[in-house]
Amino acid sequence: MTTITLNPGYFSRRSAADWGFAFMALLGMVFAFSRYQAAMDIYEQGILVASVPAVVWLGWFWRPLRHLMVAVSALALLAIYAYQGQLARADEVFVLKYFLSSQSAILWMSMLVFISTVFYWGGMFLHSHSDSLETLGSRIAWVSVTLALVGTLVRWYESYLIGADIGHIPVSNLYEVFVLFCWMTTTFYLYYEAQYKTRSLGAFVMLVVSAAVGFLLWYTLVREAHEIQPLVPALKSWWMKLHVPANFIGYGTFALAAMVAFAYLIKQTVGQTRWYKLAPLWLLGIVLCFEPFVFRKAGVAALSDYWAVYFGISALVVATILFGRERIAAHLPSFEVLDDMMYKSIAVGFAFFTIATVLGALWAAEAWGGYWSWDPKETWALIVWLNYAAWLHMRLMKGLRGTVAAWWALGGLGITSFAFLGVNMFLSGLHSYGTL
Repeated sequence: MTTITLNPGYFSRRSAADWGFAFMALLGMVFAFSRYQAAMDIYEQGILVASVPAVVWLGWFWRPLRHLMVAVSALALLAIYAYQGQLARADEVFVLKYFLSSQSAILWMSMLVFISTVFYWGGMFLHSHSDSLETLGSRIAWVSVTLALVGTLVRWYESYLIGADIGHIPVSNLYEVFVLFCWMTTTFYLYYEAQYKTRSLGAFVMLVVSAAVGFLLWYTLVREAHEIQPLVPALKSWWMKLHVPANFIGYGTFALAAMVAFAYLIKQTVGQTRWYKLAPLWLLGIVLCFEPFVFRKAGVAALSDYWAVYFGISALVVATILFGRERIAAHLPSFEVLDDMMYKSIAVGFAFFTIATVLGALWAAEAWGGYWSWDPKETWALIVWLNYAAWLHMRLMKGLRGTVAAWWALGGLGITSFAFLGVNMFLSGLHSYGTL
């Protein structure tokens, strides 16, 4: 007699905690409708309804996300309650002034990103305390993501306190999208950290997040970019709520893949003494140390002391990796794990970048009357898409692996960075909303 064992269905595997989370998500939607329906058009209401099954699925797919969402919701609602409908209370109420106003939360995020990076690197070199230091770095990274999301949601609410015609989702300028990039990149890394059961790559991935935070702080000091500004007419569209986040999932995962690729190449330099074998380090040094000169060429050289500190830290990072690469390589996971994480990051990023490109074309048709206009931003977005499409094609069809794949992924970050930031600095066009 043959015994057939049937696997339980997807929904029958759900626990009471799973269904409790789903019920909380539904209650959140009802609360949002009851309180903010007047501020939403029909498209935004549709997005809100569609977000509920998405949120529930994410919470079921990766359980740490439900804790994140509950914590972010509670803190954001506390901030909204503390405001009592008056923006001036941001400087009067203790919890808002020092913790939960948008600017305070984002500054806390910035500090915690730096601290997390330091702990990850401490774990890389202090092997006797590696697990505890990297665990602490990981937990601090989670707190930084929480505060970044709280800052984003509270900034959204603050924009409506300024005026109903000014209120908008905070993904409309460089300051806001850099915050978006920071928490998205960190969250995707934390997911892979859990899936591959290794925290050693946090030292590399959090470097690129720290660099983004460094730019964010400089941009805030120079341009006072934290001030909420009204949207330009072309951005007053519900398409922005879909196009921009999808784009930055792509940017974040491409950056993650590049830093994993960098770790792969560093692992290969062990035992190498010839200068050209250390090319990844020289490349990192050139990119980090010459960034201030790039900004000077773009005409944004304010706060030279800030960039001097940035230069010094960059040189220290390169020197640390150069002289400690053997200890670093010994702590990194296998080449197979690095290669697989690189591939999966690019695959996820490519899927979302493709969706973002299609959404952008639809938005362009509505705003400007045409799906494609060869605007510099559109052209460079196409170059980014073709680059990663070719990478995936070579991987899936020709078995691309190893050194070439890693260099290609690392070079892709340069292309993506120019599409994201360089176009705003050196070119102009229909997408010049986030100029420096």
